[in-house]
Amino acid sequence: MKPGDHPEFFRFPAPEGRSRESTLRIDAEGHFFHDDAPVEHPKLAEALHTWIARHPDDGRFILTNGYDWTYFTVDDVPYFVRSVRKEGDDALLVLSDGTEEPLEPKTLHLGSRGDLYLKVKGGSFDAKMSRHAQTQLDPFLSADGDDVLLTTGRGRARLAAS
Repeated sequence: MKPGDHPEFFRFPAPEGRSRESTLRIDAEGHFFHDDAPVEHPKLAEALHTWIARHPDDGRFILTNGYDWTYFTVDDVPYFVRSVRKEGDDALLVLSDGTEEPLEPKTLHLGSRGDLYLKVKGGSFDAKMSRHAQTQLDPFLSADGDDVLLTTGRGRARLAAS
């Protein structure tokens, strides 16, 4: 049993002389920074992506590994779609934390700069599709006038032209 399994884990104070606030940040492209310096160690960056959660009381973004936790800053979204693959009629998303889940078309929307955003983790978190992942949506796209339709076995989304 990890300390994080205790029902009061997120209410415990920080260790003496420490704070639950941090200078960790994830930028709009999914790169982690500490004190504005990039997190360069690939395994640490990979681990940070797997530790993303929300504080159960205040809803703020936290990083937790089950032994400790800290608040961190999210510039845009906490999760990123790294790639997409076709599985039957569905588009299977590979997220920045290494997990996979089917794309839910009804959650898709275009951002102001043309980026595709969607809900992941059962609708609990926002994610942004990488440019690479967006190109892998091609098998699911069709034209409808000036708009683009994305159709999977789970539904359809209209991506309006701007």
